Amino acid sequence: MSQDTVKRDRPWLMRTYSGHSSASASNELYRTNLGRGQTGLSVAFDLPTQTGYDSDHPLAHGEVGKVGVPINHIGDMEALFDQIPLEQMNTSMTINATAPWLLALYVAVAERQGVDPAQLQGTTQNDVLKEYLSRGTYIFPPEPSVRLTTDLIAYTVQNIPRWNPTNICSYHLQEAGATPTQELAYALSTATAILDAVQASGQIPPDRFTDVVGRISFFVNAGIRFVEETCKLRAFSRMWDTLTSERYGVTDPKQRRFRYGVQVNSLGLTESQPENNVQRIVLEMLSVTLSKNARARAIQLPAWNEALGLPRPWDQQWALRMQQVLALETDLLEYGDLLDGSPVVEAKVQELIDGAHEEMARVEAHGGMVACIDNGYIKRELVQSHTRRIRNIESGELQIVGVNCYQESAESPLTAGEESGIMKVDEKAEREQIESLKAFRASRDKDKVEAALQQLRRAADDGSNIMPASIECARAGVTTGEWSEVLRNVFGEYRAPTGIDISPMEHGDSAALEGVRNRVRKTGEELGRPLRLLIGKPGLDGHSNGAEQIAVKGRDAGFEIVYEGIRLTPAQIARAAQEEGVHLIGLSVLSGSHLELVQEIIQELKKIGASGIPLVIGGIIPEEDAKILQAQGLKAVFTPKDVDMNTIMNSMVTIIRDANGLEAAA
Repeated sequence: MSQDTVKRDRPWLMRTYSGHSSASASNELYRTNLGRGQTGLSVAFDLPTQTGYDSDHPLAHGEVGKVGVPINHIGDMEALFDQIPLEQMNTSMTINATAPWLLALYVAVAERQGVDPAQLQGTTQNDVLKEYLSRGTYIFPPEPSVRLTTDLIAYTVQNIPRWNPTNICSYHLQEAGATPTQELAYALSTATAILDAVQASGQIPPDRFTDVVGRISFFVNAGIRFVEETCKLRAFSRMWDTLTSERYGVTDPKQRRFRYGVQVNSLGLTESQPENNVQRIVLEMLSVTLSKNARARAIQLPAWNEALGLPRPWDQQWALRMQQVLALETDLLEYGDLLDGSPVVEAKVQELIDGAHEEMARVEAHGGMVACIDNGYIKRELVQSHTRRIRNIESGELQIVGVNCYQESAESPLTAGEESGIMKVDEKAEREQIESLKAFRASRDKDKVEAALQQLRRAADDGSNIMPASIECARAGVTTGEWSEVLRNVFGEYRAPTGIDISPMEHGDSAALEGVRNRVRKTGEELGRPLRLLIGKPGLDGHSNGAEQIAVKGRDAGFEIVYEGIRLTPAQIARAAQEEGVHLIGLSVLSGSHLELVQEIIQELKKIGASGIPLVIGGIIPEEDAKILQAQGLKAVFTPKDVDMNTIMNSMVTIIRDANGLEAAA
């Protein structure tokens, strides 16, 4: 067959994950990206929106527009999609606890555009179970959260048939430390838990249940071990086909197809020599495109500089161009599956399947996926896997170029200049968003708002599907915070297990660790009691992996650890530090709100007379901001380049000794 007659496969849907500052700024970014050849939208919402707070809520301070777009009401959603015809768009929304609400707003905006909601295409992530294990944007306890997930699925299958109502996310499990086997097992266990809940709800007639199965999609991660990752995707496809056939009786092969989108690994992106992230991203993209029979249906790639801060539009364009070069310039899409018949691939796929089945059986033995969130089984397993990875990096067993080997480097021109290679959110964005919100509230018909909220309360109380009442709330001008507050009052709130109660893990760094232990012990003896360290997660940032690893390492080094998990207010952190008598406070902030939150914590410590407790912070913190924080009195700023936790622990001991007037060396 000549090159002119080769039939190429259609490329996958190409997206970039984006949103920042305000609905209008994000709309401009979306229209720019679509003009550059992007074929779908992937909307990032800010943390207040994800956790159900309006932009003027005290907990939202410093978080508005930082890691996504703030959406408080239908006016914001309308501005977000201005001049974007929703009947033509495939929109993915990364939203979970508030997924019914954001979809309700999307439907209401479609109505205003004159679009029949039945025409809408896209995805609500709507996998709240992984939020208790990784991202931390849950609100309610697991059971009512599953109910909300179920309601959205049932509603869309019946009313928006081309919508993907849930996107089971193994992506975030890998970011939290999951091995490929765990990623398979926990994602498929989540999928069965949700499908079983939909089936048990009785909202879908038995003869239509296969339609539910056919709409389930997945959001998968792909790391740098691209051969293993390719095999993982082939294993996913095979296991899903078997599971849907045997457990749910699906006979149509199309409804059994493993449909997934992907963002390749962000956990492996490095702050050190960040230019190396480009080849990492490209290699990881190969793992989800190489095997035709397990190829991703949609791909969004991180930008090379995400370990430094917020990517600029140009950085996102670069990530999009990577996809376009692979899809359009190479011959990848001209051939059948390149890996079929490979004994090496087949053996690895079978090994992953066998391991995943064993782990799924353990989940079932512990009571199933929802029970394993409550009892902490899966969280402990993920923390342990992540700890093992960190120990391997510390010991050099796992080599990361530019981080623990080949560290010599010329200065990168990519990070030169005033911007330092990242985008800064306009400081006025939060203030303007709050002013806009207040004006919107003042313009509403209060009677309509209250009537819609009453309808929502009744639905939450009596078990009715939450979607019709949520859509009515969207039309009436209810805000994100008002919608969530009604459900908080009905369902309550929840704090998930931290998973740090795992057994100590000795490794090749044991000699270095023993040196830290001696310093911790001797310093405690000099001060008359064991050293105590508080790990604090202020604000709404739920990415707790780093905080958990510091807590585990600190405990292994001999510190007494105070760690209560995510979403603490500055006042709570200051009070806990005083009441627990800690020697040092270690803050973890990855959402870009470090300047505002640190300032508040310093003020709270002063209020209660505890300003003598030294503060350190870890997170994605630009160098310019690190200098500001240190000028405010922080004793150390740790960023992703600081991978040697023994060094971090030693630094904290030195800071404690200095704060207490002891000589630097123990």
